[in-house]
Amino acid sequence: MTSYDRPTTDPEASVSADRPVGVPSAASGTGADAGGREVTEAALFEAFGGVRGMVETVLPGLLFVAIFTANKDLHISAIAALAVSLVLCAVRLVRKDTVKHAFSGVFGVAFGVVFAMMTGNAKDFYLPGMLYTLGLALAYIITTLAGVPLIGLILGPVFKENLSWRTRNPGRKKAYAKASWAWGLILLGKCLVLFPLYWWADTAQLGWVLVALKIPPFLLALYLTWVFLVKAPAPIDVFAEMEAQEKAEEAERERQRGLPAAEPDAAAVERGRGGPRHRR
Repeated sequence: MTSYDRPTTDPEASVSADRPVGVPSAASGTGADAGGREVTEAALFEAFGGVRGMVETVLPGLLFVAIFTANKDLHISAIAALAVSLVLCAVRLVRKDTVKHAFSGVFGVAFGVVFAMMTGNAKDFYLPGMLYTLGLALAYIITTLAGVPLIGLILGPVFKENLSWRTRNPGRKKAYAKASWAWGLILLGKCLVLFPLYWWADTAQLGWVLVALKIPPFLLALYLTWVFLVKAPAPIDVFAEMEAQEKAEEAERERQRGLPAAEPDAAAVERGRGGPRHRR
């Protein structure tokens, strides 16, 4: 346990004392609440990619199902979906934007294409994504039960708090737990709809339902995360703490170098000489 996630004797006092500049307390006034909302919205936007990230997530699958519905050609549909994913990733690279969402889309589509080509079953294009959704739902639930909610691990670095919320900010840990439960249960509900369709529906039906369920559950989970976090205590900026501590240590070293040498202690000098001499 580092000094930046060590529990304090008074968690509420710790949150107040360690609040980074510009990040208001959730318990303060209306302006502070507005500032907290802005910070939370910006962090969620960065973590989950915003509107552009959603487009990059939906477009390849939408193109696949649209082409397959029209001509029932697995190869053309798969190649078109993979091509648009690569184009979206290339655009981000050219513009020097964050590519993590585009790369995840490329890998997801590539796995789907490989599965579908190997089995010859067009529905298998969706199987890797469905398995990933199921695994993610379980990860949210299991990590929350273990006391380390996944959404906190994802957003902690974005808020510059790292893991300080685990021991120093109990109100924030509770908010992360609620948000992780929301994500886990929503994604699990999505899986309960999709997996039966994988067995019973045809490729086009499954594809259109999957496209329809891409955004609404995501937005619901994102909204609930926002609700929980704007009501939580402000994050503790551990990077600002470390910087302040380094500056304080440097100032102390400078102060010590600037002091004159300490005068020798008279008693110690006398002891070094063998003690006081007895008078004759």
